[in-house]
Amino acid sequence: MTTERWPTELRLSKDRRTLAITFDDGAHFDLSAELLRIASPSAEVQGHSAAERKTVGGKRNVSILSVDAVGNYAVRLGFDDMHSTGIFSWIFLHDLGSHAEQRFQDYLTDLAAKGLDRDKPGMR
Repeated sequence: MTTERWPTELRLSKDRRTLAITFDDGAHFDLSAELLRIASPSAEVQGHSAAERKTVGGKRNVSILSVDAVGNYAVRLGFDDMHSTGIFSWIFLHDLGSHAEQRFQDYLTDLAAKGLDRDKPGMR
């Protein structure tokens, strides 16, 4: 069972490329817009099953345009590539921050395996 985590601070950097989040358990994460975009919990990225999950390329320079509360359990992030359908729960953000390095390395591996890169748009 997952323990609920609650944010105590959520701050978007001036350049809109990093979302800083601190949780009530003391964890603090600086999550890049690129990581947030490529790991978006949206159906567009995650699909409806693991087999449908997409690897999204060309997001190295993406930025966050908006951070909107969804109830008291999540935020919806709007990106400058017009992606705005992911709802990022506090549990998801805590998990992403806790495993950010591995998630990003897995992303780089997926990009290479699919012939995609961080600078050219593409999805597979």
